[in-house]
Amino acid sequence: MTHRPVGAGSSFAFTAGTSSTSSPFTVQSDTVRVVAVGGAAHIAVGATPTATAIDYYVPSGGTETLALTKASNRVAGVTTGTTTIVTVPEGTQIPFGVGDYVTLSGSTHHNFTHQQVLSVDTSAGVAGYFQSRMTVSYNSSGIATAFSSTGASVAASNKVSAFGGAGSSGVIHFQQVQITGQA
Repeated sequence: MTHRPVGAGSSFAFTAGTSSTSSPFTVQSDTVRVVAVGGAAHIAVGATPTATAIDYYVPSGGTETLALTKASNRVAGVTTGTTTIVTVPEGTQIPFGVGDYVTLSGSTHHNFTHQQVLSVDTSAGVAGYFQSRMTVSYNSSGIATAFSSTGASVAASNKVSAFGGAGSSGVIHFQQVQITGQA
């Protein structure tokens, strides 16, 4: 099986008996490759994961590929405030649900990272809007510049968490990959 790297990889340290979590990353592939170096770890991947001793086990020196759910859409508009409303183009849907975490990128002033979706509105004609909208827990009230939709998109955002087993400390390296078939 051959792997094609997608985006930048990252790493973080973990210690025995505690859960450590990576910085957030934008989901760009349906697979993440995880390597445990220096000790065995239990791994959890998700929006706000906290790995425990019952999660997926990766032995010291072991490599595993785990599935991700990839979701994204273009952004047609942003309404600022103490929460932020993200509007997607007419005729498309918001591929996220309440509780998911998202990252908005490609905008000059309205980008944000790993913010929780508070609500999704897919009703037609609400307040004159015929597009799907979602409210995100990002305080954008300080942004006075109008939104420009050129190239802006919103995508799912996840983290990797590792729990070191008894006496196991080390480093988790992870990289999103595409699996391209047999080598």
